[in-house]
Amino acid sequence: MLLILARWLAQDIHGFNVFNYITLRAVLAALTALAISFLVGPSLIRKLTHYKVGQAVRDDGPKTHLIKAGTPTMGGALILVAIAIATLLWGDLSNRYIWVVLLSTLGFGLIGMVDDWRKVVHRNPKGLAAKEKYFWQSVVGVGVAIFLVMNASTPAETTLYVPFFKHLVFPMSALAFAVLTYLVVVGSSNAVNLTDGLDGLAIMPTVLISGALAIFAYAAGHLVFSKYLGIPYIAGAGELAVFCAAMAGAGLGFLWFNAYPAEVFMGDVGALALGAALGVVAVIVRQEIVLFIMSGVFVVETLSVAIQVTYFRYTKNKYGQGRRIFLMAPLHHHYEQKGWKETQVVVRFWIITMMLVLVGLASLKIR
Repeated sequence: MLLILARWLAQDIHGFNVFNYITLRAVLAALTALAISFLVGPSLIRKLTHYKVGQAVRDDGPKTHLIKAGTPTMGGALILVAIAIATLLWGDLSNRYIWVVLLSTLGFGLIGMVDDWRKVVHRNPKGLAAKEKYFWQSVVGVGVAIFLVMNASTPAETTLYVPFFKHLVFPMSALAFAVLTYLVVVGSSNAVNLTDGLDGLAIMPTVLISGALAIFAYAAGHLVFSKYLGIPYIAGAGELAVFCAAMAGAGLGFLWFNAYPAEVFMGDVGALALGAALGVVAVIVRQEIVLFIMSGVFVVETLSVAIQVTYFRYTKNKYGQGRRIFLMAPLHHHYEQKGWKETQVVVRFWIITMMLVLVGLASLKIR
């Protein structure tokens, strides 16, 4: 919105042309989202506490988490509000990619909100039924895939690029691209959601990855930079740097209240939405594999659950009694059971994510 105003004012005052620069608007979007989080956060927490929108803690989880019961949840709504306002203020609203990312993020956020609401109202830690949640995630994921397929104007927009290898590319059919898009978006959404089990554990990696994706988006949308770096040129993708910056700013603002001991939890409304946002941006800028690398913590957390459940069912069918590989899944609970303090698990996972993000960024030049 403000970009439209700036362009109108620039007709008479040339200084306003500075707002045409994506980099400036990305910085302003991050600061705006951060400011919104700081301003709205305290009142939101008070409202959630007043209406007793508290977290229901699973009785089969770590016993140390029982003290967290009643902590306000659904704080992810603060993140989504900050992202939406900052993006609408500083983004180019004529850009199709801005809208598909923003709407898909809000769509997954709505699914998470329903899930959180059921947990709060019915005091059921499991919330929305798995099949029902997956169905609605699939609806939004398929919608994103169809939109991107129908709006792809160049082969680069549907080609799979392997990082660190300049000429290792795999052109995909419309169907293959749609399936990949669906898997990345829905998979990323659930991966972040599974990781969101400790104070600050999911939000900081999300901030780091979104910051890196902002760089990829800016480079992919810049003809000269994309050619120099050997990455696909995606016209209009640079504008997603504004969205990613807003996501990073909103995430940092939320971390202020979510750091141990958390005053508020993100809930599915935030985790599902942020994971989906990362997935959609990665697909648009053609960096799905890089996202997989940078999201290593999310990936391993998801695999730990899949491995645990599969092995438990296999041994139960074979031996009559289920056995476990990990002391508890997801993986962060395993390390808690081994004696790590919650803050140790969180900070160490942050450090791992930071290293993986640097590896992902290195793919920009190492080809």
